[in-house]
Formats: sequence, structure tokens, C-alpha cells
Amino acid sequence: MNISHLKESIIKLINEENTVSEKLQSICNLLKKEINYYNWVGFYFKNGNKLELKLAEFAGEPTEHVIIPFGKGICGQVALSNQNFVVPNVETQDNYISCGFKVKSEIVIPIFVNKINIGQIDIDSHTVNPFTKNDKLLLEFVCEKVAQLL
Repeated sequence: MNISHLKESIIKLINEENTVSEKLQSICNLLKKEINYYNWVGFYFKNGNKLELKLAEFAGEPTEHVIIPFGKGICGQVALSNQNFVVPNVETQDNYISCGFKVKSEIVIPIFVNKINIGQIDIDSHTVNPFTKNDKLLLEFVCEKVAQLL
């Protein structure tokens, strides 16, 4: 993974004359294409005043998890904890929402606007324990740039 190249690509996508939705979709597509163990990439955002997340743009297989209550699954836990959450092996998590038998690991990074958690980027992998410090750094960068769009 070439973080510098990916960061440059993210900045280019964000600076394009597209809607926010188109930019988010382009980011999902780029990350899924460029990082071979990113099998599903998506953004979830707080659903109005409800204590739930709503799926926005994503790249990968469709999911039935379009709405996730706060506290449920990894994404729901991040909505409450405001902390990054890396799951090296989903089989070890009691509060994991299965998105399919192929998913082996997950990383979720929150997005903050004015210090308020308004959403997150969620990555599923079909590989056990693929995520490194570089993934965390890259995804935190992505979330910072996305926050500037919103």
C-alpha cells in the first residue's frame, strides 16, 4: 500500500467538481480497487435525530444492513464510543453483525465534524487480520477529508 499515492488520489477526488455523494462514491471505489483486502468499503452516517446509522455510498456487495442502531455491531459501537475499532477476526466478536460468510475482519473509523461523530467509514475484508497501522492512518486521513466536505 502506497499511502502517499492514495492520499494524493483522495485529495484529487475531493477537489473534483462533483456532488458530495459522487465524491464519497469515488472514494469507496478507489479504496476497494487499490487495496486488495478491502472487499467492502462504505460510509454510514447518523440518520437525522435517530440513534441509528444509515448506509450512504459503498463499493462491494449489497448489504441488508442499511440501518444500524447505535450500539449494535461494530459500526453501532463506534457510533457510541467515538473510537476506532479494528476487528482482526469477526468470529471473536459477540456483538458482530454478519454481512456474509466471506467477511473475516473489519475496521471502522469515525468521522468528526466540530468534534461530533456524524458517521464513519467501514471496511470489511475476506482476510483474517489484514489491517495495519497504515490502514488506520490512511482511513483517518480519509475521514478528515470527508469531514471537510460536510
